[in-house]
Amino acid sequence: MKNIIIAAGYATRLYPLTENFPKPLLKIGESTILDRMLVDIDAIEEVDEHIVVTNHKFAGIFRDWADKAQYTKPISVIDDGTSSNETRLGAVNDLLLAINSRNINDDILVAAADNILDFSFAGFVDYFKRVGSSVIMCHHEPSLEKLQRTGVIEVDNDFKVLMMQEKPKQPVSNWAVPPFYIYAAKDLPLIRDCMNHGCGFDAPGNLAHYLVGVTTLHAWKMPGGRLDIGSLDSYHEAMKKYEFS
Repeated sequence: MKNIIIAAGYATRLYPLTENFPKPLLKIGESTILDRMLVDIDAIEEVDEHIVVTNHKFAGIFRDWADKAQYTKPISVIDDGTSSNETRLGAVNDLLLAINSRNINDDILVAAADNILDFSFAGFVDYFKRVGSSVIMCHHEPSLEKLQRTGVIEVDNDFKVLMMQEKPKQPVSNWAVPPFYIYAAKDLPLIRDCMNHGCGFDAPGNLAHYLVGVTTLHAWKMPGGRLDIGSLDSYHEAMKKYEFS
């Protein structure tokens, strides 16, 4: 299983902190946003490589970080060639770049690089192995306002995904979808061809939304919480929470 980290955004909402530095490598306590995630994923036996997709502006910084990182699995950095928020490829195109440039034919764990979780991805991988299909995460979200700003799914009693909406005005459920996915190797041909069938490209959830209509997906309920570092307020919240860790 390849671990693909999507880290090609420009984090304009965190300026000036991220004007010349990538958000995933901002320090949170004694570590960084990205390292807090990778420490957990690196310990998962099935994962054999970390692939970080970033932009041209920050590729050198990520390569310096990767050279100094001490993980048991190798890290590679892919430069998507963009240099501004206006020219960004979008999360789905960055994922396709990783899959195609590395000729990946394995299962893939896909994660956005700007979240801190208080649970392990190990349970997510175990669930994937148990259900035998591609899987996405979900969590119960009571706030209508927040549901209207994210992906929302409808599931059956076995948590097979029946429908996925992107930023719906009228959500079909309270099951929100954070940006974490495991796509089975058998679904990679569908992923490689997704742009020929109108798949959106900006947000990582666009791909899951497309795949629901062409293959089987199951959803795994998050067993804990997460902090999405999307603004200066959430960054300062994380700094306070993890100040001494």
